[in-house]
Amino acid sequence: MHSTEVDAAVIGAGVVGLATALAIASRGRTVCVLEREPRPGQGASTHNSQVIHAGLYYPPGTLKARHCVEGASRLYAFCRTHNVPHIRSGKLVVAHDRSDLSALETLAARGHANGARGLDIVDRSFIHRREPHIDATAALHSPDSGVFDAAAFVTALATLCTFHGVALLPGTPLLGAEPRPHGIALRSPREEILASTVINAAGLHADSVSAALGGEPFTIHPCRGEYATLVQGRRSLVNALVYPVPQAGSPGLGIHLSRGVAGDVTIGPTARFQTDRNDYEHNRLPLDTFLAGARVFLPGLVLADLRLGGSGIRAKLHGSEASFADFIIARDQLEPRLVQVAGIESPGLTACLAIGEHAAELAEQVL
Repeated sequence: MHSTEVDAAVIGAGVVGLATALAIASRGRTVCVLEREPRPGQGASTHNSQVIHAGLYYPPGTLKARHCVEGASRLYAFCRTHNVPHIRSGKLVVAHDRSDLSALETLAARGHANGARGLDIVDRSFIHRREPHIDATAALHSPDSGVFDAAAFVTALATLCTFHGVALLPGTPLLGAEPRPHGIALRSPREEILASTVINAAGLHADSVSAALGGEPFTIHPCRGEYATLVQGRRSLVNALVYPVPQAGSPGLGIHLSRGVAGDVTIGPTARFQTDRNDYEHNRLPLDTFLAGARVFLPGLVLADLRLGGSGIRAKLHGSEASFADFIIARDQLEPRLVQVAGIESPGLTACLAIGEHAAELAEQVL
C-alpha cells in the first residue's frame, strides 16, 4: 500500500475541516483532508439555514459565544474578498405579548456580553417598517445578522485549500489508525498516511473517528431539522430574518423565517432526535407542522402557500434531556497528537473560520 507523510491530517471536509486545513496550510505546513463523501461540504455545512449569527444565544465565555462573534466578522470579510453571495440583512427576534419582553431583554444582555453589536429592542412601528407583514408587538433587532450562500462558501474554501497545497481526498473514509513513535498512521482505501497530528472534524461521525484514533470517548446525538419554503408568489411577505423568542429547554432556536440570498424564504428548522446519522427523508413532517409555526409570524398563511423543503442533521453533544452543550475544541487527553473539533452544531457555520484558527493553534502545539 502506498504511504504518504504529512504534518497534519484533517478528518472531515465540511466547513470546519476545510477552514482548519486552510489555517494550518497557511502556516506553511503540509496538510491532507480525508472526506468520506464524494465532495466537500455535503453534510451539515450545506444542509442548514445559511444564516450568519451575531452571537445572541450562547452563554458568555463559552466557545460558541466566542467563536460566533469572531467568526461572523471573519465570515463577512471572507465573503467580500472571495465574492461569496451574502447579505447583512439583519434579524428580528419578535415578541407577541408582555411575557416575551423580559426574554428579549435577557437575550439582549447576553448578546451585549458576548460582543454582539448594535442590538436594540424595537417597537411595532420599527418592525412594520422592516417587515410590514409580520405580526409582533416588539422585537430585538440584530443588525449584524445575515445570510450567505453556504455552497459557494464551501467551493471557495476548497479552492483556497488547493491553492495552499492542501491535498483534498474525497471519497476517502478513515478505515483505521495506529499510533507510531512520531505520529499517527491513518489507513484509507488507497493508502496509508502518517500524520504528525490529526484533527478530528468528522461532524456526525466524530465520536466513532475519535474511538478509531484512540481518543477520548464522547457521543454524537443526531438531531434532524426539517424545512418548508414559501411558494414564489408569497416570498414578498418576508424581507430578512424573523425568529421567535427562544423557548427554554428546546434543542433549537425554534421555527423561524429566513429570506436567502436568492430571494427564497425557508420556514424551519424543526428539531427531532434520531438514531440514523444519514437519514434525511424518512418520516418527514407534514406541511401542517410548518404552517402552525409560520402563522405565529404570518397569521394569514394557508397550506397552499407552503412547499416541503430540505432537511439537515445536527451533530449534538447532548440528547433530548438537555438543551446546551459547548463545542469541543481541544487536544485529546488520551492521544496527545489528536485535536478534537467536535459537536460543531449551530453556530458552527458562522464560527467555522474562527474555529479553524483555534484548531490550527492547537495543532501547532503538537507540531
